[in-house]
Amino acid sequence: MRKVEDYVRTIPDFPEKGVMFRDITTVLKDPDGFELAIDEMQQFLEGLDFDVLAGTESRGFIFGTPIAYNLHKPFVLIRKKGKLPAETVEQTYDLEYGTATIEMHKDSIQPGQKVVLVDDLIATGGTIEAAARLVEKLGGKVVKMIFLMELAGLKGRERLKDYDIDAVITYPGK
Repeated sequence: MRKVEDYVRTIPDFPEKGVMFRDITTVLKDPDGFELAIDEMQQFLEGLDFDVLAGTESRGFIFGTPIAYNLHKPFVLIRKKGKLPAETVEQTYDLEYGTATIEMHKDSIQPGQKVVLVDDLIATGGTIEAAARLVEKLGGKVVKMIFLMELAGLKGRERLKDYDIDAVITYPGK
């Protein structure tokens, strides 16, 4: 039986020398690989009490919406600044060279709701940490973060040590 990592394409030296880029397009283009990825991510939620799934733009949408559909839960979009039409809350975070800002609709999370955050990758943890701060600003509680892949060498899990985190695949490097 194949594992999800069998569907991930690794591209050496992209985007720069020494980096092993983990390409998920090969997971998405194979129906069996995509189904396996969703099923394995969804298994992390078995027995978990939660109200809402939220995903970060754009790959969090790809993995989060089928899980929300399967579990009959609402799905909330976390987008880049300026992309949502109604009143929003925002969170700015640091990038390697600069900053970025993400937003959620103010009415997307109700106080006391238990939220699962979904994305394809945990690397340094900056984006998902900013997403957690948005949920918390709205009075929600992040009860779990799930990812398809983790790049353990970038220490995102350490940065997010106060959260419950699971990843289907863990790569030791960057």
